Amino acid sequence: MPTYAALTTLPDAAHAEGLGAAMEAMDPAPSGVGVFEMEDGSGLWEVGGYFTAPPSAAELALLAAAFGARDFVVSEVPDIDWVAKVRRDLTPIVAGRFFVHGSHDADKVPGQSVPLVIEAAMAFGTGHHGTTQGCLRALDRLDREGHRPRRIADIGCGTAVLAMAAAAIRDGDLVLASDIDAVAVEVAAANVTANGLDGRVRCLEAAGFDHPVLGAAAPFDLIFANILKGPLIALAPEMARHAAPGGHVILSGLLERQAEAVLGAYAAAGFEQVAREDLEGWATLTLRRCG
Repeated sequence: MPTYAALTTLPDAAHAEGLGAAMEAMDPAPSGVGVFEMEDGSGLWEVGGYFTAPPSAAELALLAAAFGARDFVVSEVPDIDWVAKVRRDLTPIVAGRFFVHGSHDADKVPGQSVPLVIEAAMAFGTGHHGTTQGCLRALDRLDREGHRPRRIADIGCGTAVLAMAAAAIRDGDLVLASDIDAVAVEVAAANVTANGLDGRVRCLEAAGFDHPVLGAAAPFDLIFANILKGPLIALAPEMARHAAPGGHVILSGLLERQAEAVLGAYAAAGFEQVAREDLEGWATLTLRRCG
């Protein structure tokens, strides 16, 4: 059965979310609707609907006009086994000592590496994005420099690959991995089990640090936050409250040109820069809380 995608962009979140909600009432109704902030620094939001029958061009045009969106682009999505395709296309990733791979590549794990299994179907957080690689490399550098954090949190954890990497190379308290999205938390918990890290990583549903378990475990010696510029800046005061004096934070999800704004916000919150690495147009920052 063919699938049709209808995509457009808008300049702000409120109109994008309103358009997404309005698309749910279309006839034929979409099988799914997504609303996402684009990661190219443009400030635009993308709204997409997926249909099992061609959507009404007139209805899409009316919705676009009502919410100030660009004209929808409608295309037929090829009938492809996407998981199989991703497995073919996504090769294992080496980031420092970490080897991130799908289960189909388990026979390729090199000696002396730290393997992490993330299935291809899990998309963001497989290790192939420059931000994830940058965070893994930053963790590896800190460890090689002799830093041994015991209390660790991964805020906005996605697949929990960063939390698992930290748990795999050190002994200490339970690593806490939190995400605002309930599905992401389920995926993270499944990955923890698949990597044999039950009892070493705990997955929580939380917005930022807003969870009693996170509050009770603070202050943290190391905090990951691989999210986006806006949320990172908004979290700077909370980061300072939850990071131990002398503790580190590893931040990413940033385009290179966005890094200075984040550095400014964290300097104001009491952090100093330790390292920065740019990969594939994305910046990863390692900061230390002063004091």
